[in-house]
Amino acid sequence: MSYSQAVVGATGWLTMDRPAAMNSLNREMATGLTAQLKAWRDDPAVRVVVLTGNGRAFCAGADLIEAAEPPQPDKREFLELIVEFFDTLRAFPKPVIAAVNGLALAGGLEVVLACDVVLAAESARLGDAHSNFGVFPGAGGAAILPRKVPANVARYLLFTGDAMSAAELKGYGLVNEVLADAELKARAQALADKFAKKSPLVLARMKRVASEAADKSAADALRHELLELRDHQRSYDIKEGLSAFAEKREPQFKGC
Repeated sequence: MSYSQAVVGATGWLTMDRPAAMNSLNREMATGLTAQLKAWRDDPAVRVVVLTGNGRAFCAGADLIEAAEPPQPDKREFLELIVEFFDTLRAFPKPVIAAVNGLALAGGLEVVLACDVVLAAESARLGDAHSNFGVFPGAGGAAILPRKVPANVARYLLFTGDAMSAAELKGYGLVNEVLADAELKARAQALADKFAKKSPLVLARMKRVASEAADKSAADALRHELLELRDHQRSYDIKEGLSAFAEKREPQFKGC
């Protein structure tokens, strides 16, 4: 298997597991990760997903050997599989935490860009390495990176093909927390546990509005937020939350 999956409490862990290939995305991994995300998307028992890697890399991007193979009539195109994975990850309605354990390059950086919260080990380095091999990004390197960091920093990463430390990119807002390598997984689990206690319905609606806000005017974004609020006022979770507040107890949300 090119990846592994586990459920801890209400958290689904996805670990990219091709350490000898720096966890580069091949057909098997892209297909498997996509299928697992779709399964957890519809599983109410899984409220948060953590994505990480095994070995010294988080992900070094697409497997360029497989990417260079000519199309075969009995197989889906490699690019199609990669696009489906990224589309599924970006549209995932639940919180996704990237636990960046090591190198995140090219498509690996694009995986990070598609996640909601980024935790990184002190040893992690992140960069867009596409230009080093004459490859053009297709999952957010040129399109999304300038929305996550200052434009000149994005262009520096794109044009040089160099990587920056997790600490440097925390300063630019791409990384939320930098942790000692040995503490990364425990912190990711603790943060996921915190998210899992919230209303799944609230988090899904917040994520939808926040994800779409950058492409709208402030007025349209506020209108979208108000529409979501009106729908949410009819939910079980808001009634449970208000009752728990009044009764001074922990709410038990159902996501409906």
